Amino acid sequence: MHSTLRLGSLAVLLAASAMSAQAQAQTPSLAVRSEKNISLELANQLAAATVAACAANGYSVAATVVDRAGVVRAVQRADNAGSHTVGASERKAWTSASAKAPTLAMMENAQKNPGAANLVNIPGFLLLGGGVPIMAGNEVIGAVGVGGAPGGHLDEQCANAGIEKVKAQLG
Repeated sequence: MHSTLRLGSLAVLLAASAMSAQAQAQTPSLAVRSEKNISLELANQLAAATVAACAANGYSVAATVVDRAGVVRAVQRADNAGSHTVGASERKAWTSASAKAPTLAMMENAQKNPGAANLVNIPGFLLLGGGVPIMAGNEVIGAVGVGGAPGGHLDEQCANAGIEKVKAQLG
């Protein structure tokens, strides 16, 4: 009788274990995430390509590349670029990465839409053209911000030109 009870208990434990394993296999893991991010090497290439794109148009700028969380990965400041351009490029990059949107579009939206006008009050946000998200497929992996060209629309053109130079590496 004891061996029958033991076998019955063992069968119940094995069945419960199998059900638990099956439930875990069907439930996505909430503890671990996998996400793409920009590498240091690519961030440096992008910053250089962006500064070069602006220099080709006669603009001395700073370019900052941030990762998906808005943390600085690379900064380059052209010769003769004003010291303020570094801070402006970093804030534009951070704003773009945080909102996952170009800062020029955000600025225009805030100017036209009273409901979005308060975006300027978010600490650290800089709603001036020149911040552009970096996409790998449909995923934002960072952003580049540019400061120093004579207009935010020109900063954005330089950012887009820099991204275009490294586009093949974005997958």
